[in-house]
Amino acid sequence: MIGTGTKSAPPASLPAPSAGRAVLSRLTGPLPLRILSFAIALAAWEVAGRWPVSPSFPPFSETAVAFAGLVTDGSLLAAFAITLVPLAIGVAISGLVGVGLGVAMGLDERIEWLGVPVFIVLQAAPLAALVPLLVLAYGIGITTKVAIVCIMAMPVIVLNAFKAVRHTPRSLVEMGTIFMGTRRQIIGKIILPAATPVIFAGLRLGTAAGFVGAVLAELLVTPTGIGDIITYNQSIAEYPKMYAAIAAVIAVSVAFIEFLGFVERRFLRPESRRSS
Repeated sequence: MIGTGTKSAPPASLPAPSAGRAVLSRLTGPLPLRILSFAIALAAWEVAGRWPVSPSFPPFSETAVAFAGLVTDGSLLAAFAITLVPLAIGVAISGLVGVGLGVAMGLDERIEWLGVPVFIVLQAAPLAALVPLLVLAYGIGITTKVAIVCIMAMPVIVLNAFKAVRHTPRSLVEMGTIFMGTRRQIIGKIILPAATPVIFAGLRLGTAAGFVGAVLAELLVTPTGIGDIITYNQSIAEYPKMYAAIAAVIAVSVAFIEFLGFVERRFLRPESRRSS
């Protein structure tokens, strides 16, 4: 009979994780593994630099000392102030125009047929062959450097945005149609949110390509900014300073790409922030 028998035993509680397992879980988290990855790469750099193969490849310790010297005398910051101007203009143009064109091509096949071949050709074209043409057309000023940054960054951003919109799950679009959503509502509340992760992946890849374009422009067009530090120290065999400038560009590029990822998680994908 129900209610007259003996009381059932409470469910057994799950065993608490051991202290060793908790420490191991912390050590194998994202941040410790990232730090370990950097440490392994820097250690490999130090060993390779001390290997007696070529004096033009200094160890990491000498490069770090040269980096501190460039920061102390202010030459590195002054160079970045010059390099970042065409880079910022080119990345801003590529981001705004590229995402807009990619979304438009993903929504309309006629715009896709007009635009996709152009950006595939730009993505496949060797940049070194285009630089002389750009110099002839626009000279050796900031316009040519901005154009090189755009040529490097925009095809990546456009094609990723296009693919992101085009591959929106059909079931989500059909659900919006069944609930009598207008075309504007389906685009704004279904297609664009679903495409956001791939669009931001394209922005990160395009920004990295833009950094490469900015440095190439300073090496191939006019040696200014970071390109001037690299070429000058290479000519006088100050290889630690040359590598320090290259490493500084890579560090700034990685920091900006991480910032884009933070903006995406913080403002556009709150569910990923809660799950992380």
